[in-house]
Amino acid sequence: MTSLFQKIQTLINANMHGLVDRALEANSVKVMDEYIRQAERNLEALEDSAATVGGTVRTLKRKYEEFSAAAEKLDRDIDTLIIKGKNDLAGAAQAELNTKQELAQEYFEQWQAQEKQYQAMLDMRLKLESRLSTIKQERERLKALIELAESKKIMTKTIKSLDGLANTGDKEIDSLTQQIRARIDREDARLDMATRNLQEEIDMAVGNSRIDTQLEERRRRLLGGSASE
Repeated sequence: MTSLFQKIQTLINANMHGLVDRALEANSVKVMDEYIRQAERNLEALEDSAATVGGTVRTLKRKYEEFSAAAEKLDRDIDTLIIKGKNDLAGAAQAELNTKQELAQEYFEQWQAQEKQYQAMLDMRLKLESRLSTIKQERERLKALIELAESKKIMTKTIKSLDGLANTGDKEIDSLTQQIRARIDREDARLDMATRNLQEEIDMAVGNSRIDTQLEERRRRLLGGSASE
């Protein structure tokens, strides 16, 4: 899965201006077609993996809730056994409670780790879909730009970049190149914002979960100590 993530991250981080320049240098959109094919293959693989991890998240959450509920019931039963003076049964129940609490905590930690990975995968999917959509749109515009340049007898095979086309002195071609450049810049800006926002949400979610766990453990300790007195 690490290899898949690396491939997808490479596609997401691809320099779109550089991709357009290479297409212009080759006077063909084939390089963009290859990017599209790779992105679509990896997007499909990512969706399959995300579905698997998402299923695991649901399973771990359910297991955590089952063991937590069982532990809470045992905790109440132990109080009842102590009140009735059945200390042997209370001791056995306490041992079982310890085991269930440990298992519940393990499931909780696994659930949180898998949830974080799952959210990261969903984020990668959104960003790759955005990149793919943008490159498909720019492929069509670039194709039209190349055809327009050819029709105007501009030697596009000697032009290496959008800047080169923008300097041909043709207003129509200059307008198209500026539009392509601006859209790619906006897409890069959106990608940066999405990356920062998701990381902040993940950090907050993980931090809140840790605090909730600490408070729950404190409540159990305080209430348990009060009951024994």
